[in-house]
Amino acid sequence: MNAPFAPSRVDGVRAALLERPSQLLIGGEWVDAQAGGTFDVHDPATGEIIARAAEGTGADIDRAVAAARKAFVSGPWASMAPGGRAALMLKLADAIDAHADELALLESLDGGNPVSSTRHVDIAWAPNSLRHMAGWADKIAGEVPLGNAGAPGFAYTLREAIGVVGAITPWNAPFLMAVNKIAPALATGCTVVLKPAELTPLTAIRLGELAMEVGFPAGVINIVTGMGGVAGQALVDHPDVNKISFTGSTRVGRSILAGAAGSMKRVTLELGGKSPIILYPDADIARAAAAIAQEICFKTGQFCAAGTRLFVHAEVHDQVVEAIAAAMKQIRVGPGLSPETQMGPIVCEKQMERVLDYIAQGAACGAELVTGGKRIGDKGWFVEPTLITGAQGHMSIARDEIFGPVLATMQFGAGDDLDAVAAMANDTDYGLAAKIWTRDLGTAHGLARRIGAGTITINGGGGSSPMPFGGFKQSGLGREGGREGVLAYTEIKTVSVGF
Repeated sequence: MNAPFAPSRVDGVRAALLERPSQLLIGGEWVDAQAGGTFDVHDPATGEIIARAAEGTGADIDRAVAAARKAFVSGPWASMAPGGRAALMLKLADAIDAHADELALLESLDGGNPVSSTRHVDIAWAPNSLRHMAGWADKIAGEVPLGNAGAPGFAYTLREAIGVVGAITPWNAPFLMAVNKIAPALATGCTVVLKPAELTPLTAIRLGELAMEVGFPAGVINIVTGMGGVAGQALVDHPDVNKISFTGSTRVGRSILAGAAGSMKRVTLELGGKSPIILYPDADIARAAAAIAQEICFKTGQFCAAGTRLFVHAEVHDQVVEAIAAAMKQIRVGPGLSPETQMGPIVCEKQMERVLDYIAQGAACGAELVTGGKRIGDKGWFVEPTLITGAQGHMSIARDEIFGPVLATMQFGAGDDLDAVAAMANDTDYGLAAKIWTRDLGTAHGLARRIGAGTITINGGGGSSPMPFGGFKQSGLGREGGREGVLAYTEIKTVSVGF
């Protein structure tokens, strides 16, 4: 791992990024944006421009959707057997493995996350997602219900690929999210137009290059970089797109849902979260505190399932707060490409200012800042890991998704039964994830039944099989991953036969 990230290697990558053409992948070819525009891509650790990307517009989305439609209807993809699709997916997974160090470097340079995270989480998980979904390619089937033996006919169902998929991905985990959306679409036989987040487009572009190198037919995977309000909106509005799969903020998710209504597009929306953590006195407090501190600093708190509201039993509140604060102070903050870094910068200046404003709001409302809360330095967009106590349910720090390394704590007592504690946890517009720390299995499973969230993690969780992921309430619609995530890219058709 050391050699690929030597200073000379990083300098070479930076130079190459600034020299490379800014182009879109449409119909198997790299082409200029029709209007000729480009936009700057910044390193969040320094604020410097590291690349320029093509600024696609509605005209480019039109071209990409037409290419995807052609590949779906009449190209080699349309006639390819499921095993052939799976074989190409496996080749792409192998190519990602072969270029993992390069991809991790790009991801860290572009988004700011530590290389230890991008290399061993994002880039490592992506090929596994492709391999898992490739296994579904020849297993997607309809059903023939058991009928009356003497009936004059029978009925059955078919599963068919939904068509052209518009995939819109976020900036916090750009490569992994791109792969997670493309993989089930490819497995079912769909074609894709990918619009990566404008803040972090670099690894999506490299993914497109790898897809072409391993032999995906023209038009199966198209990549249009550009602004969300222009290229992304054009993708949502396009009448020949059959499904939108979006990961991002709840605010944008609402607008996508409204835009998709006109043509009744299918949608999968993986949106925001304000996930509760519930900690009881019988928990392994040292282990829990370390895990809680590490999680809020993972991706600098910029991930939707982050545990950001900590409900601690009053009996151990002070002990837990002290342990988490101590762990936060040990987190090494710095540029993502430094091997010592455990937490990188916020993705952009605007988001950094938003995080700092939420911290200030909490203090103004009477919450207590235990540790952190400030910007680090004046170069790049770094914020200290932040712990706030005395939060109340009505405060913005306890209700809004901050998307930064900010943890707010609240207390519950011995008189609060499972219903009362669950009610506190459920007092939010979101329902993406929840975390429970207790050795009492009855308490753990009782809360898991009562909390309205798509993913419940008990004592740090376990297991590695791909599972469905998504949320309740305003955390989204549908699921990604697992069987549910595959079937979301299909339509079901009932056929009734008489004879």
